Amino acid sequence: MKSLCVALSVALISLSTVALAQSDAPPVPKSDAQKSFDQLKTLAGEWEGPVTVEPPIPEMSNGKPLHVTMRVTSRGNALVHEMQEAGTPLDAKQYDHPVTMLYLDGDRLNLVHYCDAGNRPRMTGKISPDGKQVEFEFADLSGGNQYGHMYHAVFTLIDANHHTEDWTYMMPGDKPMHAHFNLQRAQ
Repeated sequence: MKSLCVALSVALISLSTVALAQSDAPPVPKSDAQKSFDQLKTLAGEWEGPVTVEPPIPEMSNGKPLHVTMRVTSRGNALVHEMQEAGTPLDAKQYDHPVTMLYLDGDRLNLVHYCDAGNRPRMTGKISPDGKQVEFEFADLSGGNQYGHMYHAVFTLIDANHHTEDWTYMMPGDKPMHAHFNLQRAQ
């Protein structure tokens, strides 16, 4: 029994030495995907601002205010993005309320948009050289496509209290509709 205690003591000392040696190692540089994700997480909070839609459609008047909520969740491993018309109750049965999840998968930044059209487009993101913009390109689609699907997204960070979002929705017949959100941090 005494030899077992000695062996365990030696093993623990060896492990602590390895752990200390690893803590002296230089930090691993962050991937572009991690830099993008870290940048997007700074947007956590409540946002409001006008939306402009091209081409214009009667159901969405240009300049109508939009409310966006972004929050970091899952111990920092996911960012939840929710949008709805400003001033409307949180009632997903009566009002549009799409939810978007952003997360890292290895060296890829992914976006999955849970659309009111009943589908889930997935996009992959890349950060701009200046670090102020994250652009998401369409990867694939789950669910039906009879009403169209979200196809492209760009988040542009202007300052701590202002950012823009540009979303492209592919209508049936592959007709793009572009929405531009000019968002200010809500106080």
